[in-house]
Amino acid sequence: MSFPWLTTLIVLPLVGAVALWVLPASLRTRARGVALGFALAELALFVVALTQFDTGAAGTHQLTELHHWIPALGVSYAVGVDGVGMLLIGMSLLLVPLVVLAAWREQGSETVASDRLRQYLALVLALTAFIVAVFAARDVFLFYVLFEAMLIPVYFMIGGFGGPKRRYAAVKFLIYSLAGGLVMLVGVIALYLQGPRGAEGFLTANLTGLPLDPTTERWLFLAFFLAFAIKAPMFPVHTWLPDAAEQAPAGTSTLLVGVLDKVGTFGMLTLCLPLFPAASRWFAPAVIVLALVSILYGALLAIGQKDLMRLVAYTSVSHFGFIVLGIFAFTSTSVAGSSFYMANHGFSTGALFLVAGFLVARRGSQQIADFGGLQKVVPVLAGLFLVIGLSALSLPGLSTFVSEFLVIVGTFARHPAAAVVATLGVVLAAIYVLWTYQRVFTGPVRPGLEGMADLRSHERWAVAPLVAIMLVLGFVPAPALDLVRPPAAVTLEQVGVTDVPTTAQGGDR
Repeated sequence: MSFPWLTTLIVLPLVGAVALWVLPASLRTRARGVALGFALAELALFVVALTQFDTGAAGTHQLTELHHWIPALGVSYAVGVDGVGMLLIGMSLLLVPLVVLAAWREQGSETVASDRLRQYLALVLALTAFIVAVFAARDVFLFYVLFEAMLIPVYFMIGGFGGPKRRYAAVKFLIYSLAGGLVMLVGVIALYLQGPRGAEGFLTANLTGLPLDPTTERWLFLAFFLAFAIKAPMFPVHTWLPDAAEQAPAGTSTLLVGVLDKVGTFGMLTLCLPLFPAASRWFAPAVIVLALVSILYGALLAIGQKDLMRLVAYTSVSHFGFIVLGIFAFTSTSVAGSSFYMANHGFSTGALFLVAGFLVARRGSQQIADFGGLQKVVPVLAGLFLVIGLSALSLPGLSTFVSEFLVIVGTFARHPAAAVVATLGVVLAAIYVLWTYQRVFTGPVRPGLEGMADLRSHERWAVAPLVAIMLVLGFVPAPALDLVRPPAAVTLEQVGVTDVPTTAQGGDR
């Protein structure tokens, strides 16, 4: 039996969370180091697991494990990853130690601060385990359980450690997510009843390619898609996100938007399309319209925001529109671009939330009007914000450009009008990024900001790796694209559509 890489990646952060919870009072001031140690060990273990992954066969699930969990109900503990899952797990595990670094100091007395930070970091590690598990789950019921279980640590991370309206934001997040999850549960059960049953009846492989009645398949697609659209989030079921991002700590927003929301688009790609191919084709025009609305709506609302954290949240609504557009454009270029976009968005928006959090912590306000002229006071922070902001508007030379370019080119090959409309989102992105930079960092220094401290060393370490990755993948995207292109080809085959060749398929930027 091969080494259980994925199970070990799931268990290790859980061990770290428990270790933090039971840490003796005399050692609680060392909670930071303990959490960082487990996060780095998890990342190192992933790097070793990556060496066992065959990139040449990235379209197949590898590192697989299968154990009967509840045989009477057909539920199995089945995990495995293809190239997309491997890329998203890697992106997630890179963000976790950076979030730990960003939360290195807390306000208040040393005793209170260390204890609160210990609890917060324990929740971060517990969430890490669910993140790995959900991207690796190959049993539909197991996926659903993890899909819902992820809500628990996030709820407490928002409600226990957020801003003055944190309870409202946490409850709103929970209600939206649970509502979508319950609808999905109905779909999971109904799909199982259509399948072969047996001890492995919920395995994704056993539920793919079922001869479903067209009406039944469309209803099942909607049950899954609604849950994923809420999680993504897409217009018009996105309204929980700005409140959550406004009230949550910056690190929580980084994991929530940079990682957890990818479960929505990941689910569309790996469950909706292969399980319900005919329904996916039938609903594709409507989904593309919703994606375009999300792109433009999110960008326009970002331009009009006065709160820095809400602004970043609305940019994500726009970016997720691009991801969904690429998935349902049904070309290998667009699907591969969307898969790559999921990882790039995690790096870019995660970094943007962290840097915005550093600004807010120093000013004590999230209102953009309370800032001004800071490039003269905190040049390092200003420079990093500018680079990360340019990645959000997909500047050539940064990794987000590659993925957005692939989505638009791939979409244009099949839906040229949709690609043209989506391009307007690129123009609007330039407006909300550059205007925000202008208001926060240029002009005369606002009174009271003259003595603001620039980034400390641990804060620079929390952001610098993300900037480096965006630059490296901007010029050398081939390693990431080698992971996502084979799964894209498999997805098109499962959906039953003929690929439309594009010039972008011939090489990498």
